[in-house]
Amino acid sequence: MSTIFTKIAKGEIPSWCVAQSEDYYAFLDINPMAEGHTLVIPRNVEKDYIFDLSDKDYAGLWEFAAKVAKAIRNAVPCARVGVAVLGMEVPHTHIHLVPLQTEADMDFRKEKLKLAPERFEQIALAIKSEYEKL
Repeated sequence: MSTIFTKIAKGEIPSWCVAQSEDYYAFLDINPMAEGHTLVIPRNVEKDYIFDLSDKDYAGLWEFAAKVAKAIRNAVPCARVGVAVLGMEVPHTHIHLVPLQTEADMDFRKEKLKLAPERFEQIALAIKSEYEKL
């Protein structure tokens, strides 16, 4: 059974992709805590828990996420890009990359932003452009 994230990575469900490779996929969170909030997933591995990934997949996911985080920081005004691995809402390993001004911006309990599709598209294009420069 494919997870929603696998379907997103395969293009079966639309997403605002910011970066992709043969093995990994990064896309904007549709319920963002901040503009540029991105999810990074392994494309071909459906493991619920990040520490169940093989060493190769684990290392590759973090290497890919680091490059995406650099692109986010270049595209979205922020002091840092925060990282969280919670994985409780979708049974598919994923890393949250969240542009931060303060640590309070990383509070997953706070109300999520409501963005127009056009704004999601602008943000995705900005991050994708920065990613391609790296």
